[in-house]
Amino acid sequence: MIALNAQGRGTGGAFTAARIIFGGWFLFSGVEYFTPFDLQPLGNTPLAQEFTLALIHSGLFAWIKVMEVVAALLILANRAVLPAALACVPLNIVIGYWNFVLDPGVVEYAFGIVTLVLNAILLWPWRQELIGLLRW
Repeated sequence: MIALNAQGRGTGGAFTAARIIFGGWFLFSGVEYFTPFDLQPLGNTPLAQEFTLALIHSGLFAWIKVMEVVAALLILANRAVLPAALACVPLNIVIGYWNFVLDPGVVEYAFGIVTLVLNAILLWPWRQELIGLLRW
């Protein structure tokens, strides 16, 4: 069971672990793009490489990485976790698509699943409020 803080939000072990792992992962992924180390994977398939290079060459990838850094810092600081985790949903949909469709493989499937599950854990404490967004 997730422990709750004064606002009734998750602070338990799974939430805290997801917050630290997800935040650290996104912080590393975002920051490393702006370093000279060139650790950004382009993918193993021509389609994955073409997609990633199109994002890089269009300049959109830099904005994505800035979003990852900002969201990661908020999540790691345990401040504005809901809007930060919500901002990561579209990023994670693209990450999942890249891992499951454009560049499939065992490691890619694992990364795709883990990032989606961690994002879901971060949103879980607000599920009652979020479900209201799905009502017509």
